[in-house]
Amino acid sequence: MEQVMMILIGILVSVATYLILSRNMIRVIIGTAVLSHAVNLLIITVGGLKTGNVPLLGHGVEPFTDALPQALVLTAIVISFATTAFLLVLAYYTYKTNGSDDFKELRGMTDE
Repeated sequence: MEQVMMILIGILVSVATYLILSRNMIRVIIGTAVLSHAVNLLIITVGGLKTGNVPLLGHGVEPFTDALPQALVLTAIVISFATTAFLLVLAYYTYKTNGSDDFKELRGMTDE
């Protein structure tokens, strides 16, 4: 199962790289969101699926699950949502003031 997840993560990273390298501002924002989803999948996959009890101290030595990957992914989801929301508002304001979301037009140089 990990091999399938790694292939999916590779596909997501390549799609995100393609979107980030485009000239359209909305595509760049979607690319960063897809890249953050790929990183979240990577963290969960590397953390692995472990079965066991709740990690409580003082009881017998039993296999327990590690909650660190889930906590990291939950934090990353919240941060990526806030970043995406901020970038969407910034893109809307830029489009509203300049009338374009193309990076080449926003540079202001027409002779390049």
